[in-house]
Amino acid sequence: MSRRLAQGIGDPPPHETRPAVDAVVALGANLGDRAETLREAVRDLARLPLVDRVRTAEPIESVAVKPAGPDEEAPAYLNSVAVLTTRLAPAILLSYLHVIEARHGRERRERWGDRTLDLDLIAYGDMTSDDPALTLPHPRAAGRDFVLEPWLSVDPDAELIGHGRVADLLSGLRGSA
Repeated sequence: MSRRLAQGIGDPPPHETRPAVDAVVALGANLGDRAETLREAVRDLARLPLVDRVRTAEPIESVAVKPAGPDEEAPAYLNSVAVLTTRLAPAILLSYLHVIEARHGRERRERWGDRTLDLDLIAYGDMTSDDPALTLPHPRAAGRDFVLEPWLSVDPDAELIGHGRVADLLSGLRGSA
């Protein structure tokens, strides 16, 4: 196994392997056999190199969210969260997520369009990044109950860096609904 997978692009060679961290990946699908697609995507995540453990939430259904807001007319989403224990560098993990999406027929034609599979890197340990290619934590995660609820079911003590406890964020969203 190549140690380069645990490095970021342009990083100098490490003296030792990157320590394992928990990375949070949101999964969603609103086209095709949504449940089977999510199951296959979780299997794909578990087969990634330098991924030691995958914990997943039971899927929940949610209304599609478009740029103008919730869209009751669009096919509903099935959403879940996977918490991966990994030594992959975050940019490498994100590239693998894009490969898995493509394997399941994801086409990037319109922003927030209907899709066979959507994989978002929500958090990577306590890392923050404002790089447009990899923003961490995910900029909209704190306001998405379809991310927070399944994440909380996998990790009741979860925190979203810069935003606070996932349980508090979810409670705040439910209180404002």
